[in-house]
Amino acid sequence: MTSITIELSDTEYKAMQSIAFSPQDWVDNVVRNRARKAIDSICEIVIQHCNENSIAIAIGKEAQVAQAYELGLVEAVADIDVTLPSVP
Repeated sequence: MTSITIELSDTEYKAMQSIAFSPQDWVDNVVRNRARKAIDSICEIVIQHCNENSIAIAIGKEAQVAQAYELGLVEAVADIDVTLPSVP
């Protein structure tokens, strides 16, 4: 399991307290929900690819996400070359 930690200024934390009973729970829920959406999207991609190419589909969402990476169907955004063209 991976841990992600953020730091907020006192002002940022007070602001979060004005919109959430627990800022920590709010952040946890936002991140987990976004990850869930990404997992669902990746699973759709790998299932479609495997069906179209007669490839055995891995069982379970964790295995399907791993399979999508192994097949090169998805990649980490940090690994994508985003070099911008130089301005004349």
